Amino acid sequence: MKVSVVQYTPEYLKVDANLDRLDGLCAATDADLIVLPELAASGYFFKSVADLVDVSEQIPDGRVCRRLQKIAQRRECTIVCGVAEKNGPYFFNSAVVVGAEGVAAAYRKVHLFYKEKELFRAGKEPYEVIDLYDRNGTKYRLGVMICFDWYFPEAARSLALKGADLIAHPSNLVRKDCPRAMPIRALENRVFTATANRTGSESHGDETLTFIGQSLICSPDGQAIGSLSATEEAVLTAEIDISEARNKRITPLNDLFLDRRPGRYYY
Repeated sequence: MKVSVVQYTPEYLKVDANLDRLDGLCAATDADLIVLPELAASGYFFKSVADLVDVSEQIPDGRVCRRLQKIAQRRECTIVCGVAEKNGPYFFNSAVVVGAEGVAAAYRKVHLFYKEKELFRAGKEPYEVIDLYDRNGTKYRLGVMICFDWYFPEAARSLALKGADLIAHPSNLVRKDCPRAMPIRALENRVFTATANRTGSESHGDETLTFIGQSLICSPDGQAIGSLSATEEAVLTAEIDISEARNKRITPLNDLFLDRRPGRYYY
């Protein structure tokens, strides 16, 4: 199957313009799965709750979800995209898995980063895996985590233990260590990972966040199959053999999961 990650610089609060750009970028790939950045259509560093209200939406009926469904129908693919979700009085930093039939799954970010804590509520649902199919009818199991979740090995491990073959990782990364760490997340769980980061900068008061780009796709042996630079706006595509993620053998006598000893670990 083919996997793509999209890296670009969204315009702050310009949802419709950003969706138009994402539509065009998705048209550049024939991937079965396309991963877009965290909060891909809205921008990230919100200056006020009012700004967040303007760009947030209910899942699955908001304008971002509806537009993604149209793209997925046209491209015959599945899309993972970060969305500002509004549910009652609360806001969540979420990601949706969207296919031709609409939203198939949604995940609310568990590990909020920095000033996200002032606006969003952390997700409380457990990490889950969804069964999907590529264009050839081959089944694969997808897990989703968002940006700062990578810093907590338990997130990727939870998805792997639930059977994920591939972890989609929509991101707005500012810390420079993630591109070094994601091959480790892939290796220690023997899964594929697809990190879609954004580029550019956003300011709030006297503070500016600069996003590091460097989107990458990693293999179960801990190698970066491909990566982008810190500044380019581009689509990175890799062809992967999903069966590689189902072999958890490290040696003929060692199995990554069978050799675990949960009773000896501290929680």
